[in-house]
Amino acid sequence: MSYKGDEHLKSLLSASGEKRTVEEVKETLRGINAAPADLGEPQRWARLFTTNDNAETVQQLAALKEHLAANQNNVKQDKLADLRAEMAKRGVDGFYIPRADEFQGEYVPARAERLAWITEFTGSAGYAVVLNDKAGFFTDGRYTLQSRAQVDDKSFQICNVSENQLPIPTMTPVEWIEKNLPAGARFGVDPWVHTPNDLKRIKDAVEKAGGTLVLLQDNPLDAAWKDQPPAPLAPVVPHPLQFAGKASDEKRADLAKTLATKGADAIAVALPEEIAWLLNIRGGDVPCTPFALSYAIAHKDGSVDWYIDSRKVTDETKAWVGADVRLHPLEDFAGGIETLAKQGKKVWVDPGSSPAKVEDIIKTAGGTSIAEKSPIQLMKAKKNAVEIQGTIDAHIRDGVAVTRFLSSICGQGQAAKYDELSASDLLQSFREEGKNFRGLSFDTISGAGGNGAIVHYRSSPETNKPLMAGPIYLVDSGAQYLDGTTDITRTVAVDNVTAEIKEHNTRVLKGHIKVAMSVFPEGTVGKVLDDKARAALKEVGLDYAHGTGHGVGSYLSVHEGPAGISPRSTTVPFEVGMIVSNEPGFYKEGAYGIRIENLVTVIDTGKTDADGKKLLGFKTLTMAPIDTNLVEPALLTPEELKWLNDYHAEVRNTLKPLLDKVDPKAAEFLVKATEPISKNKGPAPKLGNFCL
Repeated sequence: MSYKGDEHLKSLLSASGEKRTVEEVKETLRGINAAPADLGEPQRWARLFTTNDNAETVQQLAALKEHLAANQNNVKQDKLADLRAEMAKRGVDGFYIPRADEFQGEYVPARAERLAWITEFTGSAGYAVVLNDKAGFFTDGRYTLQSRAQVDDKSFQICNVSENQLPIPTMTPVEWIEKNLPAGARFGVDPWVHTPNDLKRIKDAVEKAGGTLVLLQDNPLDAAWKDQPPAPLAPVVPHPLQFAGKASDEKRADLAKTLATKGADAIAVALPEEIAWLLNIRGGDVPCTPFALSYAIAHKDGSVDWYIDSRKVTDETKAWVGADVRLHPLEDFAGGIETLAKQGKKVWVDPGSSPAKVEDIIKTAGGTSIAEKSPIQLMKAKKNAVEIQGTIDAHIRDGVAVTRFLSSICGQGQAAKYDELSASDLLQSFREEGKNFRGLSFDTISGAGGNGAIVHYRSSPETNKPLMAGPIYLVDSGAQYLDGTTDITRTVAVDNVTAEIKEHNTRVLKGHIKVAMSVFPEGTVGKVLDDKARAALKEVGLDYAHGTGHGVGSYLSVHEGPAGISPRSTTVPFEVGMIVSNEPGFYKEGAYGIRIENLVTVIDTGKTDADGKKLLGFKTLTMAPIDTNLVEPALLTPEELKWLNDYHAEVRNTLKPLLDKVDPKAAEFLVKATEPISKNKGPAPKLGNFCL
């Protein structure tokens, strides 16, 4: 239906009791357009209007929404020149641009894609430093190839914080500042987009270079960005107990006890995922993660001051959070912190996740703070029984979708029918059929041939390749369900593979199995397991430039703290109920990529070690076959072979009854794909497992 004009909409709004003017409605719709599309419930945005029970009104709102989206301005400008002009207005000679926004999220709304706007880099990890006469860009080993393809090396010196990424030099942003900032220069930062930990490193670098750090009152890049989108508006909805497993007032009471133990009167909660968990709510302001961008102050009496754009909080949600959760405008958060500081209250501030501005406000007001990691991170990471069961259920449904996908691309000659983008769309379509589906948990990495060697590759029309572009195809994907978050990587043979590929894949698999089979005492940190994951590769001088595992939320972020499996995971031990990924890999630039990823949850084995410590282990959650065409059985130990065959038996027994009902061909494929292998007999060629 086409939009019939403002006057017609005005009459519809008046008749339905909507109090906002047409212009106010347009502003709301622009905010809705600035939020990502809701794959699970495309019309959820209509909940932000009191007219959502009137079909014609909703149709006209939808038509106006599309009209506004189609008529957005795309302003052409010299971005670096315009930014430098705004820097000059503020009297600074340098400016730091992180990938993070004011909420320190991996995913940021369109309004906060500042790094992408200035550099064209679309990866999830990066930084830029702009001086008056030069600029630097920085990312890590996951994005080495992508940065070279997207960032203009005439405008930015491209650097990498990871080692051995030649020809890209290894250098951190602070090292670059020390080397390039002129003595006497004033270097500006937006204190809302940096944490206190970040700010300390930047300040040290600036002062070593002989400069002065300046905390700016506003962001010069925002001032330079002439067509910057508005803040996103997506409905905030209750996350019911059937999925959360624990009521918000109980969580807040537990948090209050922790605050009291530390002598804190309140805690500044700056991560939207922590607020979502604490209040049992979910939103949709950023891609792939059900966050409502907001801040909160949780008090030692169990009450919470919640700072959020009220336009996205429905009456249902207001009733859900209850009277002990007081709503305030987002822009009042700074004032709320200042008031506490002036009252002499001690405020807990996480130096690794809060905006540096929060500490600055407290210090300026003469208050005191506790600088420690937020206790909510660990509380959230240890899933309760309801969340664990929900995640198990979600992974079974996800396994059905992934197996149907593998079956579709791996029939004789089927891979030739797909390219990276169409394969990704096919996988999404299977997931969308699953119960409780809410969207993807990250942008699918669908890499054929050499594209699979780009660790965080995202296919586009310009880079899209047919699946047959290389002998193997890597797909790393995940979904958000109301009861759990999934993340799985499978590498499959789409053509005959070399002995080298089979060896490399098998060594990756050996590392995966070593982690999956691990039994370890309480107190063990992720670095210990990371060493196991890399051992088989390092035996032949190989490695990979990413961590082996990250924490995963419960219908929250697919990447969450505080525990993980990486060389840097040295402080937070594993605890029962944590969910982490297990994803070693190997990448040969320009040729192929290999990664095998399952999610696992930490369990108590019921045993103890010689010192009486509980022995913990992992239960694998992900349910989907691993391509045995890429396995060289002779390289596996008997224990590793048993693990693989036992895992495939569990996958087959779990998924086949479900596949029999919805996709008999996929059920038949599953049986073949999970046939046991042994040292003496590998998978049968052509008619055996997966695509061959």
